[in-house]
Amino acid sequence: MDIWEKTGFSVRDKYIFLSAVAAGPIWVAMDFFVNTMHIPGDEAIATALTVFILAGIFTGRYLAELLLIRFKDLQRLTFLITAIFIVAGIVLFSQLAFPFEGSAAVHLLLSWVPFTITLMSLGMLIKVVRAIGRNELMEARSQAAHNKSELHLLQSQLSPHFLFNTLNNLYGLSITQHEKIPPLLLKLSDLLRYSVYDASETFVPLKEEQTYIDNYIEFEKIRIGDRLVLTNDIEKVVDPAVKIAPMLLIIFIENAFKHSKNTADENIHIEISLKTWQNLILFSIKNSRSIAAKKETILDKNSGFGLVNVKKRLELLYPGSHELKIEETDTSYLVILRLNAK
Repeated sequence: MDIWEKTGFSVRDKYIFLSAVAAGPIWVAMDFFVNTMHIPGDEAIATALTVFILAGIFTGRYLAELLLIRFKDLQRLTFLITAIFIVAGIVLFSQLAFPFEGSAAVHLLLSWVPFTITLMSLGMLIKVVRAIGRNELMEARSQAAHNKSELHLLQSQLSPHFLFNTLNNLYGLSITQHEKIPPLLLKLSDLLRYSVYDASETFVPLKEEQTYIDNYIEFEKIRIGDRLVLTNDIEKVVDPAVKIAPMLLIIFIENAFKHSKNTADENIHIEISLKTWQNLILFSIKNSRSIAAKKETILDKNSGFGLVNVKKRLELLYPGSHELKIEETDTSYLVILRLNAK
């Protein structure tokens, strides 16, 4: 909302107020100019010049409104008006510095005409520049609203995606190792509570995200059992001021466990590192894999959803302040992420 609308001013009241505020300094400047030129009746002439200047500026603003209806390219229109303003100003300054000694008609043409054009161009320039600023502000607000809507959509997709993958795993275990189901359901309850309720904010304390990651790792330890060889180098963060986007890192951790389960080796090797340094969050995860697991990933139509989701969230939440590197071989998959802490 415009400041004038907040105070109850109409458009007419706004222009009257601005004219009254500008009239004082302009009158003082014109009175000084008339006195310098030793013209009699200085106060009356200064008043007339002040009215003329204000009328020229507001006439230029009105003409700019008419031009804005026709011309969409405001940048070119601004350039054109500025060029006219500069040329008219140069002609006017030249005439004042070196007055023409010929006929009165030519003198009028070389002084008052460029003076009038300069005033109107100034009014047009003010109007167009303000319109450009207003358009940029509206575009920025529209883009921010779009980004916020897209971000909420991406965040709302995380919990169903996680739940879908987890239920698939539980189904397999219920057939072959049903004794693991009760403790897994307890861990799953904690995980879902965080993803549904606690992760609704745009940014959360990193220590809360670490607790969620720890619960997920414990969940996978129960599910995989002795086959898992885990190197866990997660630095404990206690400062609640260090924040991160919720469920951002868990996508990479979940993928590491999911895509390493079919490795040809007897054991599943996963290395996780999470550290903070100055204002940076440094995360890396590496998991073993096999060609069979790679083929399964390609055939799985949902396999790329999490990675696409997290890349979009990084672009929206950490524009220009993150670096994601993924290295993939037939036997391993490595993710390195650096981002600025919020």
